This record gives sequence, structure tokens and C-alpha cells, in this order.
Amino acid sequence: MYAGVIIGFVLWCIVSGIFLVIGCLCFFASKPVGFWANVKMCEVNNTKKYNRAMGKLFCCFGMVLAILGLPLLAGQNSPLVFLSIAGTLVLIITTMLVYELVIMKKYHKK
Repeated sequence: MYAGVIIGFVLWCIVSGIFLVIGCLCFFASKPVGFWANVKMCEVNNTKKYNRAMGKLFCCFGMVLAILGLPLLAGQNSPLVFLSIAGTLVLIITTMLVYELVIMKKYHKK
């Protein structure tokens, strides 16, 4: 039973690590990095600063997601797992709001 908890946490950390890698790749991208899947990227007024902001956003998302996975170590039947689920939901909504209200507002070419 305890091995399943560790495997679940390791998988959670792998997903968090993927977002960290995406964030690091954003810093070195030459074209504007998209946020929404299958949506044509709009023009930005400063690609380098925009990609840096996107890199920070994805790296912060990955780190907070990893921290939200810690309650999974308490076990499957622990009420703390609710923190991981609810926290992830709040994290995703917050990330979308930061992208739309802060990053796009600042870097979208009008």
C-alpha cells in the first residue's frame, strides 16, 4: 500500500517537472510562446520579455504543483488529499487569470 503512495507522488512530481522544463524552455524561445493549445498566438510587443514572463509563469506553476502534491504522501484515505485536488483547481484558475489579466494585458500588441 505504501509503495502506491510513493508511485503516485513520483508521478505527480514528474508532471510538475515537465512544467518546470517548459518554463525553462520559454526563457530561450525565439518566437512568442503560446499558452492555450491549438490557438494561433497573437502578436506581442516584446517577445523576449513576454517569453521571460511565460517562463516565470510555467516555473511557478510547476513548483506550486509539486508542493500541492505533498499531501498525497499522507495516504489515499487521508482527508489531506482534498488539499491537493482543491489546490490544483485554484492553481489552474489563478494561472489562467495571471496570463489573461497580467501578461497579455502588458505584452499584447494593440
